[in-house]
Amino acid sequence: MKAQCMIQELTPPPSFCLRETPLGPVAVFWSVYGGGPKICRILLSGLQISVGNAVSATLSASSCLEIDRVLNQLEAFLTGEDIQFSLDGFRLDLCSAFKRGVLLADQAIPRGRVSSYKLIAKHIHNPKGTRAVGAALADNPFPLVIPCHRVIRSDGGLGGFQYGLSMKKRLLEMEGVAFQNEDHVATRDFFYQDEDR
Repeated sequence: MKAQCMIQELTPPPSFCLRETPLGPVAVFWSVYGGGPKICRILLSGLQISVGNAVSATLSASSCLEIDRVLNQLEAFLTGEDIQFSLDGFRLDLCSAFKRGVLLADQAIPRGRVSSYKLIAKHIHNPKGTRAVGAALADNPFPLVIPCHRVIRSDGGLGGFQYGLSMKKRLLEMEGVAFQNEDHVATRDFFYQDEDR
């Protein structure tokens, strides 16, 4: 699993904290960096991803006030609360400049709205980078905090999601996004669409 390899390659190895949520267990991997606790990865349980398998015997389980606060926010988010996450405690520096641009554009999409891979590519001044945007979001290290579930195909189809399309749809419905059928959203009012005109 790519995420597990990335976690094991960090030096020093991060600590982890687990939390049960309405959508299954969530693991937050963190370490002290720059004088404070910083999150380097969040894992949800999904199709081919088991949080339990990602937590190896070489990692230590621990938490602190800042990490507990993020876990509380994640749990509240998954119960339907409108949570605005701050990225101050996250290791975006571990991502390439392109990926950081994609993640920051994604994080700006408000709750209840969606955008497309193509519109994000245009927004970050890389109009031919639609597939690269999809690849960057497919390995989003901070799901929910950076809401990659809010990015869909230009035709309204769900596209992809590393934790499965049923979870993506459930998250969008929880945020008030309407669907016209099983895998297409009803709206065509995409975030960043105004920049496309």
